[in-house]
Amino acid sequence: MSKQAIRVFAPASMGNVSVGFDVLGAALAPIDGTLLGDCVTISELAQGIEVSTIGTFAHKLPSDPKLNIVYDCAVAYQAALQAKGISYQGLKIVLEKLLPVGSGLGSSAASVVAALYALNEFYENALSKHALLLLMGQLEGQISGSVHYDNVAPSYLGGLQLMIDQPGQLCSDIPSFDAWYWVVAYSGVSVSTAESRKIMPTEIPLATALKFGQNLATFISASHQGNSQLAAQVLVDVIAEPVRGVIIPGFIAAKQAMLELGAMASGISGSGPTLFAVTDDLVKAQQLEQYLQQHYLQTDEGFSHICKLDIQGARREA
Repeated sequence: MSKQAIRVFAPASMGNVSVGFDVLGAALAPIDGTLLGDCVTISELAQGIEVSTIGTFAHKLPSDPKLNIVYDCAVAYQAALQAKGISYQGLKIVLEKLLPVGSGLGSSAASVVAALYALNEFYENALSKHALLLLMGQLEGQISGSVHYDNVAPSYLGGLQLMIDQPGQLCSDIPSFDAWYWVVAYSGVSVSTAESRKIMPTEIPLATALKFGQNLATFISASHQGNSQLAAQVLVDVIAEPVRGVIIPGFIAAKQAMLELGAMASGISGSGPTLFAVTDDLVKAQQLEQYLQQHYLQTDEGFSHICKLDIQGARREA
């Protein structure tokens, strides 16, 4: 008997969240119900691996299916099964690409998470959560240029995740503020994560390192204490934004406008160009989004959403 097809959705994610460069990430869910993320459907095939792509941003992906990251996911997952002595069959994989490439919204991570989650469901959870997350980081690293979990972890597990990178535990769930609205706007101009990483300094001043540690520790403490005012106050990027902000068209002016309009905090989502702003007032969130729609979006592919954190993470779709 052939196996039933499995469809999985993995949400968009925001790496860094300003205060936690490479060690903090959050999953996003638009409040209007829009699926902001990627979907992967897997079904049985006689032999081999067949990959096809559909969706809004499918045209941005390589035309050769074997150059698609979900193909690599299938190969890597089958190798993991083989190492465990588990047999496998051919696979037909359909990637519904709903996230723009190079957007700062964890586009490659969403594809990787959706693919590997679906594969693990297809093979009745042959890999543990920890093993699967390790594999997700490895595969996403092929796109971004280095292994970091601040996109794959929240996309997989949901919510706000702190990367602790300890034996047997890669991340820890951080309490979030239910009242916060995360307004995100993708300008429509793509930014390569690998290229964006190249412009980062290899060393930072001791004072900057101390400020980064202080801000991150304060944010985590405030999150656990439920002190939203303090958490928002330290939601500042002292490492990446000073370098990346100046090369993202319109970012500096838009961020300043967000703060002047009453946002609690504003910054770059991931490596950009997506900008985010935080408020605990829905009317204010709508005002911020309206401004960004009028002044930050630069192409027809740009978009904005008012979001809450997606606490579910990757999940099987009916």
